[in-house]
Amino acid sequence: MGSLKVISVFGTRPEAIKMIPVVRALQEHHSLIESRVLVTAQHRQMLDQVLNDFGVQSDYDLDVMRPNQTLAETTRRVLEGLTPVLEKERPHMVLVHGDTATTGSAALAAYYLRIPVGHIEAGLRTGDKYAPFPEEIMRKIADIISDLHFAPTQLSKRNLLNEGTDPDSIFVTGNTAVDTLLMTVKDGYRFREESLNKIDFESRRNILVEVHRRENFGPGMENIGQALATLAASREDIQLLVSVHRNPNAREPILRHLTGAPRTVLFDPIDYPDYVNLMNRAYLIITDSGGVQEEAPSLGVPTLVCRDKTERPEALDAGTVVLVGTDRQVIVDTALELLDNRAKYERMSQVKNPFGDGRAAERIVQALLFRYGLRRDRPEDFSSGS
Repeated sequence: MGSLKVISVFGTRPEAIKMIPVVRALQEHHSLIESRVLVTAQHRQMLDQVLNDFGVQSDYDLDVMRPNQTLAETTRRVLEGLTPVLEKERPHMVLVHGDTATTGSAALAAYYLRIPVGHIEAGLRTGDKYAPFPEEIMRKIADIISDLHFAPTQLSKRNLLNEGTDPDSIFVTGNTAVDTLLMTVKDGYRFREESLNKIDFESRRNILVEVHRRENFGPGMENIGQALATLAASREDIQLLVSVHRNPNAREPILRHLTGAPRTVLFDPIDYPDYVNLMNRAYLIITDSGGVQEEAPSLGVPTLVCRDKTERPEALDAGTVVLVGTDRQVIVDTALELLDNRAKYERMSQVKNPFGDGRAAERIVQALLFRYGLRRDRPEDFSSGS
């Protein structure tokens, strides 16, 4: 065959962060691979922020989002927008990532046209179709459709095998989030957002907070806000650094409970380089984010996860995160225990990251080359023990 044509499709800020190293790796193999990038702009502003940070330009931009758009409408707009592009380009493979509406819809659009799909970050499961919602089902849709499955860990591979996935289609690569993190965190980093450079990182232990998940909207977000307010008032030597998500369902309760709280810094979502370097200087993280569970272990920062279930149990098994749900007292008590129990804190902070080693994107590209006969040997799987 001639060059391998690959279209990478993504639409949200987390997807972009994790697909940037893949796009770069594809471009580095330009003699063998013709790479295209299509964004749906499911997150318009936050997506553009990441693309600008890393100097990545899209070949196609569907710009699907409208105010208060439903999941059904997002799905429809992605299908309708992506189909003519795929008909025009006729790639050898469409790459999708993770678990968003963009992911499931793009996989389905490619399937309708009988175009092979490769799913990056395949095989993560909670076993509950409503937690996370709608991500659990979007990820399963993509896995069912996909011809190649790039599982980040051995556990995610086992999940796929248990569902009857062809073993030859599965490549264990590590998670590309670690690739992006390691290329971005720098010693002596100066924040682009000038106000962050004024934070006291010496005399106070800073707790970084970011919560936004759909399943926590309502009572869960109220409880988290109350817990954070209690925590902020509990100790003189701590400070909360709270990234306030733009979605009003997450934003309003957090602002209501934390505006004016002592030793609390509230800020709008910041550029990815600022955010991960802020993570690197945090003493503790409180979040409901999936990506942070993968990133924080590389930085040695213990993390409390405001969810009852996680599709990333490797972090639980390794001891780098603790699930605290949205119970106000559990969140407060667990955070205070880590602030007071130095031995427990040290155990959590010194665990090797089970999710990756910074070479996931290259493994994905090598797997593609192997699948299409442009490489002789199957790439070796990532192992967290190596």
